Amino acid sequence: MDIDVELRGVTMSYGATPVLHSLDLEVYKGEFLSLLGPSGCGKTTTLNIIAGFLEPSRGTVTLGGRVVNEVPAYRRNTGMVFQSYALFPHMSVFDNVAFGLKVRRVGGPDIARRVRDALALVQLEGLEQRAIRQLSGGQQQRVAIARALAIDPLVLLMDEPLSNLDAQLRRQMRVELRRLQRQVGITTIFVTHDQEEALTLSDRLVVMNRGRIEQAGTPIELYRKPRTPFVAQFLGHPNFLFGTVAGRRGTEVTVQLGAQQVHAFYESPVDHGAPVAVVLRAESAALHKTAPSARVNTLQGTIAYAVYLGTSSEYEVMLADGIRLRVIEQMASGLPSFTEGEEVVVSWAPEDSIVLPGSRESMPDLVS
Repeated sequence: MDIDVELRGVTMSYGATPVLHSLDLEVYKGEFLSLLGPSGCGKTTTLNIIAGFLEPSRGTVTLGGRVVNEVPAYRRNTGMVFQSYALFPHMSVFDNVAFGLKVRRVGGPDIARRVRDALALVQLEGLEQRAIRQLSGGQQQRVAIARALAIDPLVLLMDEPLSNLDAQLRRQMRVELRRLQRQVGITTIFVTHDQEEALTLSDRLVVMNRGRIEQAGTPIELYRKPRTPFVAQFLGHPNFLFGTVAGRRGTEVTVQLGAQQVHAFYESPVDHGAPVAVVLRAESAALHKTAPSARVNTLQGTIAYAVYLGTSSEYEVMLADGIRLRVIEQMASGLPSFTEGEEVVVSWAPEDSIVLPGSRESMPDLVS
């Protein structure tokens, strides 16, 4: 596959404070890649280094097969959509979209054609002379995208462009962004801290933490097979059950949890007696009034609280040893099946959980 963006050993520090640690990253031609992580993880810094707004302390940045470390931002052929959109309020829609073309000294007839084509892509035909202040938030975002696309960039860079929109408009714009990216076929790097946004939009995700890449892969790979506790938690907030390895057969591990045993699959080898965490997503667990007969993991507990969410209910189950499990029930009937204080059995199939090495104390990034 052709590579449009490549980072090799990219390191960045602000004074004595390291921000990026020897980052290696490849972005393939035509793909939609999201940099996902919490605030301060280095994702926006990475985007700004690719754009040329920041210079790395060490490492190389390659765009379209050309090392661009010494190339200024305006010559890198990247289109940038900022979180704040960065539109010029005193200019019309046309002049905002045409701005980058005028800087590049494109001829007048070509400017008119390319602005018209860019506005058609984002479905804003006929608004060329509209003032920016007369546009809705979603329309302003579309203008910012049209301005970035009008210069025909090699790579489209987007820094949390949906964060200023309300929830319903964000969902609509996610669909529009994916449609537009597929229609144009442009290589896109999208920065977000929103896991739903990243899962919805991306061909590949890169989860970052403290200036390093924790894991890269497709949304399904990262969600179903996280390699680190941080990735597991950041994509879905799962349950972590801590215990020790009591046995192993093939890729299935038996884990001792106090007086009980459960079975799960492992992503990396674990030794007998080693401390591990069983990662169980809330939607993979089921609740029963009595233990099921099928070969599944079962733990007894009591509903500590129940929250009705419309199409689903969320429960917190208190197990006998004080462990709390979060379980999400998809409700076909529209009514919750369990109430607070009710005794239940939690079950799940071994293939719906995985084992990661380490104890609770060795996983400081986990949120209690």
